[in-house]
Amino acid sequence: MKTFSGLEEFAAAAGTHLGYSDWRTITQEQVDLFSEATDDHQWIHTDTDKARSGPFGGPVAHGYLTLSLIPALMREIYRIEGLAMGINYGSNKVRFPSVVPVGSRVRAGAELISCEPASQGVRAVVGVTIEIEGSDKPACAAEIVSLLHGRKDA
Repeated sequence: MKTFSGLEEFAAAAGTHLGYSDWRTITQEQVDLFSEATDDHQWIHTDTDKARSGPFGGPVAHGYLTLSLIPALMREIYRIEGLAMGINYGSNKVRFPSVVPVGSRVRAGAELISCEPASQGVRAVVGVTIEIEGSDKPACAAEIVSLLHGRKDA
């Protein structure tokens, strides 16, 4: 994990690769829980028997489940000391080039694209690629935008 001593040091890292998260296995239980939380019960995700004879040879994770892993995976890649909070501001681009079969392992790689002052703190854009172990195509490529706020005492 890369540790930055504050927002100024983090901003200075713009244009650099921040590192990779650990590998994480995608389980059917995760997929089922995500399905319940989002009311997306499409059979390619939740009907394991039908999915085996479907286009992917088994159940696959929801694209948005893969996207939703980004905050947890980012916590494994870097941290900023003196940070009071980070707020999701949005996404510039999100693509799902490949499905994530249940049982496969994924990890995230991150690059700090930009970090600029904003009226409500610092606006950071991080390019995130979620890789599937053993696959040439990523599961997800996204530009994630966050508003970062330093502590007053930091």
